[in-house]
Amino acid sequence: MKLKEKEFASILSDLKSLASQMGAKVRFERGDFKGGYCLLEANKIIVINKLSTTQRKVMILSAALKELGIDDVYLTPKLREVIEGMEGEL
Repeated sequence: MKLKEKEFASILSDLKSLASQMGAKVRFERGDFKGGYCLLEANKIIVINKLSTTQRKVMILSAALKELGIDDVYLTPKLREVIEGMEGEL
């Protein structure tokens, strides 16, 4: 999927809202890691490297949301296309 660089910021915001609706907290932290989804004392947390590019953040968040399960969640066609399209990018 081809997206313009400026579109990634808007998509990242939409993905963060979706994560919140799904009961997951998104955290941007520094460290020697890429990011992903984990459970911490029954809390859903998605951790993303703060120093990653916006495109990389979208890719990581998309993969984490897909792991959480988006099949039964309403998504705009554009957002669903982004999440599905990012699958092979990581």
